[in-house]
Amino acid sequence: MGVADLADYPWDAVAPYAQRARAHPDGIVDLSIGSPVDATPDVVRAALTAATDAHAYPQTVGTAALRDTIAAWYARRRGVPGLTPAEVLPTVGSKELVALLPLLLGAGPGDVVVHPRAAYPTYEIGARLVGATPVAADDPADWPERTRLVWLNSPGNPDGRVRDIGSLQAAVARARELGAVIAGDECYAELGWDAPWDTTPIPSILDPRVAGAERTGVLSVYSLSKQSNLAGYRAAFLAGDAALVARLLTARKHLGLMVPAPVQAAMAAALRDDAHVAVQKERYRRRRDILLPAVRAAGFRIDGSEAGLYVWATEGRDAWESVDRLADLGILVGPGHFYGPDNAQHIRLSLTAADERIAAAAARLHS
Repeated sequence: MGVADLADYPWDAVAPYAQRARAHPDGIVDLSIGSPVDATPDVVRAALTAATDAHAYPQTVGTAALRDTIAAWYARRRGVPGLTPAEVLPTVGSKELVALLPLLLGAGPGDVVVHPRAAYPTYEIGARLVGATPVAADDPADWPERTRLVWLNSPGNPDGRVRDIGSLQAAVARARELGAVIAGDECYAELGWDAPWDTTPIPSILDPRVAGAERTGVLSVYSLSKQSNLAGYRAAFLAGDAALVARLLTARKHLGLMVPAPVQAAMAAALRDDAHVAVQKERYRRRRDILLPAVRAAGFRIDGSEAGLYVWATEGRDAWESVDRLADLGILVGPGHFYGPDNAQHIRLSLTAADERIAAAAARLHS
């Protein structure tokens, strides 16, 4: 399979519902895509501005300042001490890495790429691009012998579920038994809502209690799009097994996958400043506290959603029927069909709409 063989982009199927939602007298409330609407923090914008004299090619490996800052951030915020600059690497957002990782690791026909049963579709796309077989399986006991790469996503998109230390330990142990690389997509880890994640940090796959001291075969992937409103910057990074990082670095040099120098400066500024992350989290908390009761009042059951940027809900019927019903209220949501065949009765609602739009959605759902 090649790029030309990919199916139509799934979100194109939502367009008719978006058109109907826009016809609402008070306008559309778009909860379908998790694209930040809040301002990029001043500390980040100032760093970007100061770094605009970027006449030379940036280094694929990243500046020393950025790599040191990433390592320090993992120690401070993710409970992962002792990372060295050789164990971290900036990426051009996280989606390109998710799509390209099977290719960069040399996976191909005959190999299996495992991903969650409720999953962001790019995990499957990355496997299919190289001719590998995608397998949706959450239980490590179900991972096939031919597994080359395992994707975990905690907190999950779309379902907001969190893997605890024991669950992560079992996953890493099984991946090592199979000789597979295991990658944790952790970009919502600062957004814990329900106990125990409202007070306990969501664990990283690189936590020493999970990966051990050597981090062999283990990668963590992180994005600043959500916690720092940097989706437009394409600012992300990975960390973990130094040998894997070196291998990925070499491949990325050949492909020209370089984070622009001003963006690298902005990333370092964002990672050094925890205050703006706390402010943004509180914004999402307020929106969630308004939206969840309204979704329940409209007849939906909320599943998972203990962390992350989304509400994962069902009213016990096909998701397209729910999408249709909500479009009549001027509310656009994502159908669970996009996240795997096991999710055909769920919808995903994003917390990234502005406060006024979240309030409008709640009012319509209560009516």
